[in-house]
Amino acid sequence: MANTNNFLDRLSWLRSIFLLDPLIYLYTVVLGILSLLSSFFDHGGRIQHGFARLWSRLILKTVLSPVCVSGLENIDRSKPVVFAANHISALDIPLIYANLPVPFRILAKRELFRYPFMGWHLTRSGQIPVDENNARANLRSLARAVDTVKSGMSLMVFPEGGRSKTGQTQPFLSGAFYVAIKAGVPVIPMAIVGTYEVLPMNTFHIRPGKLELLIGEPIATSDYSARDMDKLSARVQRQVEEMYYVRSHVSDPRKDETAVRTE
Repeated sequence: MANTNNFLDRLSWLRSIFLLDPLIYLYTVVLGILSLLSSFFDHGGRIQHGFARLWSRLILKTVLSPVCVSGLENIDRSKPVVFAANHISALDIPLIYANLPVPFRILAKRELFRYPFMGWHLTRSGQIPVDENNARANLRSLARAVDTVKSGMSLMVFPEGGRSKTGQTQPFLSGAFYVAIKAGVPVIPMAIVGTYEVLPMNTFHIRPGKLELLIGEPIATSDYSARDMDKLSARVQRQVEEMYYVRSHVSDPRKDETAVRTE
């Protein structure tokens, strides 16, 4: 049995390296170029968002992983919000682009903007870079994000600041919630489930599996001030974790903490 499993795993690895990964790179290059060209006459970003959604749907079809979405009724398409989700895989962004029914901008790490094609698309489509190592630049990015949301455009953030190497949630940073408070818009917590099992960090081996996007109820920010960023961040993290660990296959560290406190 072990030999059979090793053989199947090797076949899966070869399929990823010689078929699935090259297809994903092909989509990225071709659609990245088309998105870049469209940006010169599509100043509102509508066409570019369409290319991003097409890119995402092609990737999800290629990785042979069906997606189940729940909670779409919690999104009011007529008003901007800040979406906040856990971050466990490079597949998280395609999953969100393919399944959120509203346009949005992403608050993303500056390093992503340096990649060819993807970085060009991010820059030309109005996504907002964050440099955690430069406080002044970070403040400018947050101010730009506030203006973006106030103009009527929703914002997508990954408050952990990067992908989790274990599939477990990491502490949420509070900066993104400053944007929601200053713009006066709700935060919608979301849990991404399954992408870690399909494509964890630091690997090119794609293991197809079921994916889920769970969309929680909006959290109003009218009762929060800028001094309450940490409180809002903690509340959003609790809601994301409650949705995530019920469906995820990774262990829930909150249970381990509870066990330690009761010993």
